[in-house]
Order: sequence, then structure tokens, then C-alpha cells
Amino acid sequence: MLKGLRGKTRAELRDELAELRKEQFNLRMASASGQPSRPDQHAKAMGKIARVKTVLREMDRAQAAGSK
Repeated sequence: MLKGLRGKTRAELRDELAELRKEQFNLRMASASGQPSRPDQHAKAMGKIARVKTVLREMDRAQAAGSK
């Protein structure tokens, strides 16, 4: 999973992060409205978001180190 993320550009990662946040929001809304949901989906969405944010932060640090 990380290898695939590291091969993407910042714009692609931001788009993917936005999609994952929408998915997370939809899961929360479904849960709040009483629809039966699978709790594991919440954890999976959070993990995916964390991975994307980690890769974005790595890119930021690499760029900051390169500009020094």
C-alpha cells in the first residue's frame, strides 16, 4: 500500500485524502442515522487516512531538507 502511495504526486495524494475523508464522513452519518454498519470500516478508513497523511508529511520533510 505504501509503495503505491509513494509513487503518487502531492495532488493525487490530496485528492485521495479528500475521498477518504468523504468516505469517513459517510460512515459516521450512516452510523448516526441508525443504519447498520460494520465497525471495521471506520478503522480501515482511519488507517488509510493516516497512511496518506504520513506520505504527504514525508514529502514535506524531504522537500524541506532539500531546500536547506
